[in-house]
Amino acid sequence: MRFLTRAFVACALVLFWLGASSAQQPKKPNVIFILIDDMGHADLGCMGGKDAKTPNIDRISKEGVKFSQFYSNAPVCTPTRAAFITGRYQQRSGLEWALGFTAEQWKRDAGKWIPEADKYAPGLTPNGRSIAQLLRALGYRCGVFGKWHLGFQPRFNPLRHGFDEYFGVLTGHADYYKYNYFDGTYVLRDGDKDVKATGYLTDLINERAVTFIDKHAKAPFFLYVPHLAVHFPFQVPDDPKQVLTKENHNKGTRQDYIKMLERVDQGVGQMLAALDKHKIADDTLVILSSDNGGYFLSDNTPFFHHKTSLWEGGVRVPCLMRWPDQLQKGKTTDQVGITMDLTATILAAAGHKPSPDVPLDGIDLLPILQGKQDARARTLFWRIDRAGRKQKSARDGDWKYLKDDTIEMLFDLSKDVGQRNNLNFRHPEVVERLRMAMDTWEAEMDREPREFWVR
Repeated sequence: MRFLTRAFVACALVLFWLGASSAQQPKKPNVIFILIDDMGHADLGCMGGKDAKTPNIDRISKEGVKFSQFYSNAPVCTPTRAAFITGRYQQRSGLEWALGFTAEQWKRDAGKWIPEADKYAPGLTPNGRSIAQLLRALGYRCGVFGKWHLGFQPRFNPLRHGFDEYFGVLTGHADYYKYNYFDGTYVLRDGDKDVKATGYLTDLINERAVTFIDKHAKAPFFLYVPHLAVHFPFQVPDDPKQVLTKENHNKGTRQDYIKMLERVDQGVGQMLAALDKHKIADDTLVILSSDNGGYFLSDNTPFFHHKTSLWEGGVRVPCLMRWPDQLQKGKTTDQVGITMDLTATILAAAGHKPSPDVPLDGIDLLPILQGKQDARARTLFWRIDRAGRKQKSARDGDWKYLKDDTIEMLFDLSKDVGQRNNLNFRHPEVVERLRMAMDTWEAEMDREPREFWVR
């Protein structure tokens, strides 16, 4: 009898400790990352915008955290997306410029770089360490709906990078109603298959995103929504008579742009409503940003220049985060961040431990946003290394070093966000320090083995 009593007590203790251990395990949050294309820094109401109505996106800011100093990894599409998928500088994967007909591209052959004439050949080579692959290993269901722009060939498809579901366009832009690239190539895919559809592309992306939430509401999910909007062609919703041509693909008005942005905002509202419906909003980290600075119809106030440059207007972007269980409401942070930080932040929230053999270049921002750590000082780097355009840039504290062709400049962003007062001759020691840091960073990036070099 005593033996049975002791056995019962022992079993009860085991069950108690197992239960306690289970209770101590943090719940894996759902994650939604909405990436808007070519959006200006001041296009959103929460960022000071006046003409576009973006109440749903503004709600993320009101109920979460807004960054005042956030950057894209690059001034154009593909490299920023590559940095997000890998959590590392895009130079490591060789994708330094947007894939497409403006790209200068090479492939490695027997250890040498040779020109790659096929504009549809390069892409992000799968390596087993994408954000989706790492999250799937933690039990996540992963979906991506929208613009991929990391390779047209089947071997670069999102399914090869660990996503369970994909719907969207593979190239840098497409007709919002016909789903073809400006050269006529049909680019809409469901998984890795061509798919026919009817409707405005932004609406289709929003619908698939909401369906994914409904489908996986009871399990941890990662939803990546890289919108094509507000990238050209500037085709407005509810007007399928518009046709994309080589001549008109880059023409539009600010009002066209606003209509496109407001349809993105409508989809954000649908996603937030889906989280509320399933009562999982508190357990979901929602992030929204842009892949680069705005283009010519965007409002990049108060910064100079736009997409395709390393001036602040080309890489300074909005970033908003909402996670009701973990983040303070209505907070603005001055912590400097960059797109690849979002990868590190998402993985850390999910419980992933980075490999020391393949460290992430981004940092986990959550402890800083939660007040558990002080703001982190860091140096960030950018590079445009094209035959007809050379720019280098580094951000270190309030200093912004910019080399535009052969001209070196230095700006104090705490006093001069418009970059109008070049201080390089007043602070040559800072210029020298950042020039040397830039050289060291470039040498590290260029040692990285990679299949393609797109610039």
